[in-house]
Amino acid sequence: MVKSGLKQVIERNAMTTKEERLSFLEEMKDVRRIRKPNRAEVTTPRELTPGHLERQRAAVEKPMRDNNPLTSDMVEPLTAQDVLCWQRPGVQHGVFRKLRLGQYPIEARLDLHRMTVEQARREVFAFIGDCVRYGLRSVIILHGKGERNPDGIAQLKSYLAKWLPELDDVLAFHSAQKHHGGTGAVYVMVRKGDRDKQRNRELHGSR
Repeated sequence: MVKSGLKQVIERNAMTTKEERLSFLEEMKDVRRIRKPNRAEVTTPRELTPGHLERQRAAVEKPMRDNNPLTSDMVEPLTAQDVLCWQRPGVQHGVFRKLRLGQYPIEARLDLHRMTVEQARREVFAFIGDCVRYGLRSVIILHGKGERNPDGIAQLKSYLAKWLPELDDVLAFHSAQKHHGGTGAVYVMVRKGDRDKQRNRELHGSR
């Protein structure tokens, strides 16, 4: 019975007269297709907002902060044969002597040859920071002797003698032995990093 009734409804809906079809087309003649896709506009607007412009202006006007304490001011000029020698108070005499004689293994090296003073300033600061970070204690910096300079001044060497004591992570330094570059290079002793200090405390506490 239900199936029979459903069939009759379908047949009645399917049967339309010619007049009904013409009437339907007349009613729909002004309908036009919507050509714009039904999607939200998510593209970035081409015009910058006032907030964007303000942030761009501030970024240009505010210089990047330089955490490097080393400066390129005038320094006392040194020559090729001048020996670099310095130690921070508290460094034991025997430790400094071993450094001076090149008896500590060289764990890293920095070559400043052909660098400008500004390039060397950045490289020295970054190099000492990396040494602390990776637990390197005894390193060497090659600065050259400046023997080819007409005035005989070893420029980078002169600045290095000023820079190294300004870095708290440097404990001592001394011109290298001849086989390591002599007065054209310098041994540098770097303080222990926090990681190494913690490891020593743990070892000491475990005894």
